[in-house]
Amino acid sequence: MKIKNILVVGGAGYIGSHMSWMLRERGENVVILDNLSSGHKDAAFCGTFIEGDLCNPTILNTVFTDHNIEAVIHFASSIQVGESMSDPAKYYENNLVNSLNLLNAMRSHNVSKIIFSSTAAIFGNPQYTPINESHPLNPINTYGRTKLMVEQILADYDRAYGIKSISLRYFNAAGAHPESILGERHDPETHLIPLVLDAASGRRPDITVFGKDYDTYDGTCIRDYIHVMDLGEAHWLSLQHLINGGDSNSFNLGNGNGYSVNEVIRSVESVTGLDVPVKYGSRRFGDPSVLVSDSSKIIDMLGWAPQYSSLDEIVKHAWQWHKRQANESNQKIDI
Repeated sequence: MKIKNILVVGGAGYIGSHMSWMLRERGENVVILDNLSSGHKDAAFCGTFIEGDLCNPTILNTVFTDHNIEAVIHFASSIQVGESMSDPAKYYENNLVNSLNLLNAMRSHNVSKIIFSSTAAIFGNPQYTPINESHPLNPINTYGRTKLMVEQILADYDRAYGIKSISLRYFNAAGAHPESILGERHDPETHLIPLVLDAASGRRPDITVFGKDYDTYDGTCIRDYIHVMDLGEAHWLSLQHLINGGDSNSFNLGNGNGYSVNEVIRSVESVTGLDVPVKYGSRRFGDPSVLVSDSSKIIDMLGWAPQYSSLDEIVKHAWQWHKRQANESNQKIDI
């Protein structure tokens, strides 16, 4: 009998590569499918790597035919909010249509379990915080709308075809593997912590803080940062839930702690011992003052709990990875 495999779509990307590492460490056989549009082949070392795109039904059929896939973890999507508004076609094609292609390939090959990488962007501007799963779903950008549509499709595919799913709604993914085996390498980088680290280390001239007049304790936006390894643990527990016959569900994923932009900057300065050059800009449209998760549902139902809840620890792991990347590429870094 063929060994069963977990298919990680987008497994060469930031969160997907950490997930693939965790699966391998826990004895699972991993097949990674990634088109390398934003991922890195050298990050896909924890399984059988296949370069391919979800828009190609032939590749999908080959993956499911040649490998005994037990379940799918789906990370592959475009994630830049601003770009989603200026180029919505890209997001509907990549996030929505390609997810349908994946689900239909699963149907054809009788694979009935999927963990879906969703987002807190499906909630839109918060009516209250912390945000739980009962919060109204009202995305204000194309990125959030595509993720919500996939969640709705998953519910329909469960009712009609018996495909069980867990949707995990991330808040702000951050950090890196504690031993710097893997880390964050977006191009272009849009996440706050690596951008602030770039400013601290001299790889960029400064960090722009967008707005300092929000209704928060220091005037800057407050966000919930969740360590990438804690995200991986939530995926692992969700996968076990489905493999053990559990029903479909959706969960919010965050630390439950809100940190302001200024607090992130101070944490980077404390961890690195370097000054961060800061300039202030105007508010960005659609940026809420506070986004913090209520993750009690997954804590209660699946026994998940963040292991790395300290902002300084999240920043420390990101900094260790940041320095390793600079050393490997022989880039100047002001340490």
